[in-house]
Amino acid sequence: MDNRKAILFSAPSGSGKTTIIKELSKRYDCFEFSISATSRSPREGETNGVDYYFISHDEFKRRVANDEFLEWEEVYQGICYGTLKSEIERIWNNGHVIVFDVDVKGGKNLKRYFGDTAMSIFVMPPSIEVLEQRLRSRGTETEEAISKRLGRSAIELKEAPSFDETIINDDLQTAIEDTVKVIDKFLSC
Repeated sequence: MDNRKAILFSAPSGSGKTTIIKELSKRYDCFEFSISATSRSPREGETNGVDYYFISHDEFKRRVANDEFLEWEEVYQGICYGTLKSEIERIWNNGHVIVFDVDVKGGKNLKRYFGDTAMSIFVMPPSIEVLEQRLRSRGTETEEAISKRLGRSAIELKEAPSFDETIINDDLQTAIEDTVKVIDKFLSC
């Protein structure tokens, strides 16, 4: 197997992509999670260099100006997310398959960059109502933040057809098994 491959997971916030990725990481020794950089503050329980590289908004913009990002986006006013080029090289130099957990725009940008060496997977919630329930059950979002995320999600859901695979996360175990099937096929190419 050629390990210079990448698997891109994208979905609206609350679709379960991060949960699916964590479960898959237990099954595939060759996977290494690409840690995104963000200018947002850490949530409770998040660790710098594990969940994200947490950097200030000014530092983020400086790195953008220095062309250190493969892709980046200001997802919400003053809150940026992106993929550092150094992260790609670090993972491939370890001989691993890169796994990305990125927003929908980032997933599309990364697919364009990697081409056939990447498989893009869109994790779809069963409905916008279920998505709202999941966001509320986190207990980490304000009403305003939930409203913003739901508005953005409605737009992102329309992008599912531009991904290589769509996994509907109605039942977590089924979604994981469906994802394993498409990944096994991709890695055996």
